[in-house]
Amino acid sequence: MQVETLDWLRTAEGARLLVDATSAWTEHAGDPVRVAAVVRRLEPDAEKAAAATTQAQLRAKAVAKFGEAAHHMFFTPDALEQSTRARVADHRAARVAAAIPGGSVIDLGCGIGGDLLAFARAGLVAGGVDLDPVRVAMARANLEALGLAGAVQVGDATTIDPASFDVAFADPARRGGRGRVFDVEGWTPPWPWVLDLLTRRSLVKVAPGIDHDLVPSGVEAEWVSDGGEVKEAVLWSPALATTDRRATVIGEHGLATLTDEDSPADGEPGTEVRSVGAYLYEPDGAVIRAGLVTAVAAGVGGGLVDPHIAYVTSDASFRTPFARGYRVVEHLPYREKQLRAALHERGIGRLTIKKRGVQVVPDELRKRLSLRGDHEATLVLTRVAGQGTALLVEPF
Repeated sequence: MQVETLDWLRTAEGARLLVDATSAWTEHAGDPVRVAAVVRRLEPDAEKAAAATTQAQLRAKAVAKFGEAAHHMFFTPDALEQSTRARVADHRAARVAAAIPGGSVIDLGCGIGGDLLAFARAGLVAGGVDLDPVRVAMARANLEALGLAGAVQVGDATTIDPASFDVAFADPARRGGRGRVFDVEGWTPPWPWVLDLLTRRSLVKVAPGIDHDLVPSGVEAEWVSDGGEVKEAVLWSPALATTDRRATVIGEHGLATLTDEDSPADGEPGTEVRSVGAYLYEPDGAVIRAGLVTAVAAGVGGGLVDPHIAYVTSDASFRTPFARGYRVVEHLPYREKQLRAALHERGIGRLTIKKRGVQVVPDELRKRLSLRGDHEATLVLTRVAGQGTALLVEPF
């Protein structure tokens, strides 16, 4: 899309076409061919019609990230994919606002403005720069559409001096022409620029799989999950850090956080390896990434099933936002032939297979088991004290 086309979509005529395109998208259940045909009948200009059709499609997709606000926003496919979920961005912005109430934030590489919106909602003075004129125009349009204050301009983030702002935020691009870039040296801006930025009052969104050894001394690494999925890691500079490692879990009923200060020292309860008890706990991905599994074990009065496996066991039943809980129904044979016989004997026809620390492909194993029966079950395949183990469990 060109900036001129975006400007036209924001006129009264363009807005009406967007409404019609959205209605067609709903009426035709998201069939892009049929929607495009409807829109072309309403707007003969091919570029304008295509832009309206694309925005209707992207807005529908963006609801999962931005909620109802998505219906008023503008996107590009890549920018939407790279955008942070609103709940995650709001958490991050709330932390900044708590540290510097009413302060100012510069978003270095703001894209279509997803994070700018969160900073502005949190009462911060928000400014953004991006190299892409279309994304800058969309960020400006999105701020205006939602009635939020903020300034955006085209610019190279690496040439901006953030000293005039209280906080700098960056989300380096981690995709190239061949897909996702895992080497930090291949990010844009590159890793040395990130390290320099972290010497100031700043925060940087990075890949959840970042190596702990890359995190500079004094910088807090926070892993965030939303709805059970790890969404990001954020590095908080020493001026904003409050701990070394943090796992933040955002769920249906709110937010919970766990830090390295909650982890027991070696030899304390929660660090020992023990036999499987009455309950098994599967820590949230953010907890695992942050290396805080023993904190969960201590919290449920349990221990580890293996020193290298992220499963926790306990004899007590706990509800915790940091782990999924299962009641251990029984131990089953680990060998495939005997396991198949045991499942058939119990009439299990639908099986959820969870595995950790073992070389098993669940879909392939499920086919080989040739299950038949009316019952449904969950099977955990893992190592307990180094030995392969099969556990029949039920979620609670």
